[in-house]
Amino acid sequence: MNLQINGESRSFPDAPESLAALVAALALKPDRVAVELNREIVPRDRWPHTPLHDGDCLEIVHFVGGGR
Repeated sequence: MNLQINGESRSFPDAPESLAALVAALALKPDRVAVELNREIVPRDRWPHTPLHDGDCLEIVHFVGGGR
């Protein structure tokens, strides 16, 4: 499966079945990212039920804490 992630083409030989599986495969902490799939923000509770398809475009944003 080929996906566009943050503007970069990525290939996954073992296609992740869902958005939740992709987040896990990328070793991301689910509570620290937001995901847009094909220009639509996907709520975290829908990730396990959101299938991925060859050619999908994703934007993944990491939340970073800091400051005083």
